[in-house]
Amino acid sequence: MARTSNRLTAMTVQKAKEPGRYADGGGLYLQIGPTGGKSWLFRYTRQGKAREMGLGALNVLSLAEAREAAASVRRTLAAGHDPLDVRKAERQQQETQASNGMTFSECASAYIEAHKSGWRNEKHVAQWSSTIKTYAAPIFGTLPVQAINLEMVLKVLEPIWHTKPETAARLRGRIEAVLDWAAVRGHRSSDNPARWKGHLDKLLPPRSKVQSVQHHPALPYEEIGAFMSELRQREEGAARALEFTILTASRTSEALNARWDEFDLNAKVWRIPGKRMKAGKDHRIPLSEAAMTILTRTAEIRQSAFVFPGQRKERPLSNMVFLQLLKRMKRPDLTTHGFRSTFRDWAAERTAFSREVAEMALAHTIGDKVEAAYRRGDLFEKRRELMASWADFCSIGD
Repeated sequence: MARTSNRLTAMTVQKAKEPGRYADGGGLYLQIGPTGGKSWLFRYTRQGKAREMGLGALNVLSLAEAREAAASVRRTLAAGHDPLDVRKAERQQQETQASNGMTFSECASAYIEAHKSGWRNEKHVAQWSSTIKTYAAPIFGTLPVQAINLEMVLKVLEPIWHTKPETAARLRGRIEAVLDWAAVRGHRSSDNPARWKGHLDKLLPPRSKVQSVQHHPALPYEEIGAFMSELRQREEGAARALEFTILTASRTSEALNARWDEFDLNAKVWRIPGKRMKAGKDHRIPLSEAAMTILTRTAEIRQSAFVFPGQRKERPLSNMVFLQLLKRMKRPDLTTHGFRSTFRDWAAERTAFSREVAEMALAHTIGDKVEAAYRRGDLFEKRRELMASWADFCSIGD
């Protein structure tokens, strides 16, 4: 009479070469694949449907161990459970336990890695990492993200909420974002203790109440002509870049990272892609004759994709060059961003151009949602006249 169980022997298992399935009995099979790989398989029927469950490779489970594993599966079936469903539930539990052990710093790193390609520049990535590492990590960076609670968040924020309100506000938002990411990924299940509305706003004063507005040091517009005259006497590349920045009323990063493929010199237009703009939208800048002169002369010695290249190949000038230049000019009291204020003051007090034209020249976002919804154009031709007038005013001292 044929045996119904334990049909295989260790020798049979070792010598079997032909691809196929070899029954040991009780639902256990030795499976040999097309390439000769050997593994154990358990076959059973559940609610009228045939199902198969892999138990492991031969080099992991011996014949005796495979029989023990098959016996365990049969006990699960006898208890009224589906072995595959039980295995899936166990794996999910293991994953949950592992994820609950993920630390806040690990979650922060994962969040930054997932989002950095969508951020404007490397500086933004560095700021994210720096604030988390400096303020949050020492308090709860090594703790499981699931364990982060309100008391911990307040321990991070309260010491700097009044002394460094801008940093504290940004930090709070970043902690909130990391914890939201962790919740969506299944690493925590509780409410977000760093959320502001209806939560921390009941415990901490708003930033506007603890922070006085600090304006960037700006040159009075009456002095811009003399300043530009002195600037134009300097032959260094940083001086041309600063002059161009002032003439276009652009931001430091926008000017220093300008690439030649953004310019239409024939049309006298500079198109900055949205990914490089603060508001995330494409921005056109009409180029005055003074700005065109800088570009034309710079193009004659073009050696990089960047209009204002740095010392390293295919890299722009450092974002510190303007600060260093102003120090050399013995004007440490000024900032590059302050020249945008100089431009804005001049436009308001010395011209008849509307506020909207000046604000669009600065690429400022329209605050009024109704006005923003109806405005479709960018007042480009009016801005061309404005920038030409600005360039003329900047040349008064020449």
